[in-house]
Amino acid sequence: MKSAQHLASVDHIRNNPKFAELVRKRTVFAWTLSVIILVVYFGFIGIIAFNKTWLATPLGTGVTTIGFPIGVGVILSSIILTGIYVYRANGEFDELNRQIIEESR
Repeated sequence: MKSAQHLASVDHIRNNPKFAELVRKRTVFAWTLSVIILVVYFGFIGIIAFNKTWLATPLGTGVTTIGFPIGVGVILSSIILTGIYVYRANGEFDELNRQIIEESR
């Protein structure tokens, strides 16, 4: 069973305007990154579905096609977006979290 002090602390944190700001910022940021990566992934699948011949076009005189660097770009975009999230989470979001914890003590 949770103590009354613990429940009061939880209520104090939930009522803190910085907590509401943290939740709002993190939610908007996560949804933004999710939409970006979904557009990238479904865009690539859409090209595969509707324009396979363009993706199969060779680059130069070699055997590498246009689809290969685009596929690598899809993978790299998810890595980059993950890095952007981690950078912001470790900076701005962690700082807000630290402030909220300090104010709840």
